Amino acid sequence: MIKLNFYHSLIFFNLTIFLSALEYLRSNNLLIFCLFLILSIGISHGSLDHIKGKKLLKIFKIKSINIFYFGYIAIGLVTILIWYLFPKLLLLLFLIIAAFHFGKEDSEFINKKKNFELIYFFKGSLIIVAPLLFHKNETMLIFESLNFDISGNFLINDITLYFFVLFSFVSTLILTLKKSFDSKSLLLMDFLSIIILNYFLNPILAFTIYFCFLHSIRHSISLIFEIDNNIRIGLPIFLKRALPLTIITIFIYLFSLYFLNNYNDFNESIHKIIFIGLASLTFPHILLEYLLEKNGK
Repeated sequence: MIKLNFYHSLIFFNLTIFLSALEYLRSNNLLIFCLFLILSIGISHGSLDHIKGKKLLKIFKIKSINIFYFGYIAIGLVTILIWYLFPKLLLLLFLIIAAFHFGKEDSEFINKKKNFELIYFFKGSLIIVAPLLFHKNETMLIFESLNFDISGNFLINDITLYFFVLFSFVSTLILTLKKSFDSKSLLLMDFLSIIILNYFLNPILAFTIYFCFLHSIRHSISLIFEIDNNIRIGLPIFLKRALPLTIITIFIYLFSLYFLNNYNDFNESIHKIIFIGLASLTFPHILLEYLLEKNGK
């Protein structure tokens, strides 16, 4: 599996260099395209949560799958409600959890040591910090569209941001201590890819490329191998199982975009759909992963 992920990182690294060299991508927003990628490739890596939910219910000896669906949807709806009531609190919490989530899921297959939560957080914080470092004004405008003004915050000081980048790099090295050359090269390529993307491309596009083609695909690879060690067998099964919830989620996103567009600027509506939508999916997804991990998969 490490070999497969190594080739995935190598392809992603080369893709990053190619896309970053395209002047068209550097000078255009491409919000619609980003939304399309997130709705198709991005969210699909969480579309097997209902199957994981069945495993969790079995652990707790609960027979009705409806309890899982109710709880999962309720957490998502509460997340959206809290975002509108306390946007600063929830966005800050979301960014912290997202950093940990990205760091953990992108590298957990290499090092599964316990008590590595801080290491995972600092590694994944690069996803949050890099756009602020290289495109601060654009990133701050996105935060403002989400009702979160970070201007004047000491955390977005360039010195602080560089320290986070350094901590992310050190965390990457710690995760690969005493590991193979492929493991070291893999995570270092990922680190450089994120830096390159955020240096040359606008924040939304850089995040979308990372989220869809690195984070989502890597997590999907792990899900495929859970289904079958032969990727040729596991991939079609994964796609078949992932399709129903992916389609349902797409329709919910599009309906929400139509609704929000009646009250907001179109670009602002897409920002809200992408980030508030991802938050409403991320919180129940991470909670599910945590409960399965603590109670044995």
